[in-house]
Amino acid sequence: MSETPASARSGAPATRAAQVRPATEGWTQKKDAEGRPLLQFASPKRGKPPVHLADLTPPERIEKVKELGLPGFRAKQLATHYFTHYTSDPAHMTDLPAGQRDELVAGMLPPLLTEVRRLETDRGDTIKFLWRLHDGALVESVLMRYPGRITLCVSSQAGCGMNCPFCATGQAGLTRNMSTAEIVEQIVRANRLITEGGLGGKKADDHSMERVSNIVFMGMGEPLANYKRVMDAVRVMVAPQPEGLGMSARGITVSTVGLVPAINKLADEDIPVTFALSLHAPDDQLRDELIPVNSRWKVDEALDAARRYFEKTGRRVSIEYALIKDMNDHPWRADLLAEKLNARGRGWVHVNPIPLNPTPGSIWTASDKDVQDEFVRRLNDAGIPTTLRDTRGKEIDGACGQLVATTEDEAAAAAMA
Repeated sequence: MSETPASARSGAPATRAAQVRPATEGWTQKKDAEGRPLLQFASPKRGKPPVHLADLTPPERIEKVKELGLPGFRAKQLATHYFTHYTSDPAHMTDLPAGQRDELVAGMLPPLLTEVRRLETDRGDTIKFLWRLHDGALVESVLMRYPGRITLCVSSQAGCGMNCPFCATGQAGLTRNMSTAEIVEQIVRANRLITEGGLGGKKADDHSMERVSNIVFMGMGEPLANYKRVMDAVRVMVAPQPEGLGMSARGITVSTVGLVPAINKLADEDIPVTFALSLHAPDDQLRDELIPVNSRWKVDEALDAARRYFEKTGRRVSIEYALIKDMNDHPWRADLLAEKLNARGRGWVHVNPIPLNPTPGSIWTASDKDVQDEFVRRLNDAGIPTTLRDTRGKEIDGACGQLVATTEDEAAAAAMA
């Protein structure tokens, strides 16, 4: 059953605008036997990465150190080096016994990410990393300096199984889930680069800390499809130093395309992270095509779960909405979105429209500026706090929806093997 534009329901004349339907360009979307976009929730079985300090709880770290023949207090020394000094280099760990240092570090801090390449913007305030994992899988993360904060966009899976037609990451499907330590290592490596002065763009009046302050799980993968490892990584992020990274949960954003049971589970974690729902369409007719997981959990179900998250945590929910020209940017869709959000109360949500990163001649193109402004205006006028988001990193293919291992990336990784 098709949705009726809000303007038509209210009696106002409906504005006739083009309706572009979602379709893949340059690749073929995987389909199931019934012709529906294939969804991958389970991680394919591959060799597991080596167990790392960041995979273990503090008591488990002590036991592992004892298994290696050293007293348990060495675990805290290792954690201090890793989570406070951001190093895995035994040469920097002079407080450890010289004769056993290399063996201890090899057993507790095995290498997880190999940097294949690094791209940065002219100002040096945005850096995209391409990492090779132990089994050859490739993932990316993006480091961004803003006034007063440093944000890292992390990956939680190699590839993605949600099969959204507009997202480059999902084209090859899901390679595998990342481990807790592989997720955490992205932050540690970014912090190491920052402390070495590798992130430019800081202004003289910016007195923010010189380490990552904000995390967004908006890199490769669907975070809530790798639920346990993502939440274990969040616990390591918020654990006080030296047992963890000592970050604020309020600076961590966990995003999802709408895995409703996992959203409900997240609300019960008692960790006040920011929750972001990647909605991209307020009507099921379009969202079924745009976000294939909508075939499992419809718009209203996802919004109900988001509202429950707010009620349980008191944390305002973010609605992410990529504005795509003539596809989901119609004024009536702004009205419908506002109507659905307001029907669930006031003060619980904030909308972040973001212009899709443009590709000349593609159906996947950013909305025109006047259309963006009208979309935002309608939401704000309806009492929904709405802020057009910055499209940082698009010149290095580091912006939302652009993270994908290219043929060139794979060749570069192969050359290092």
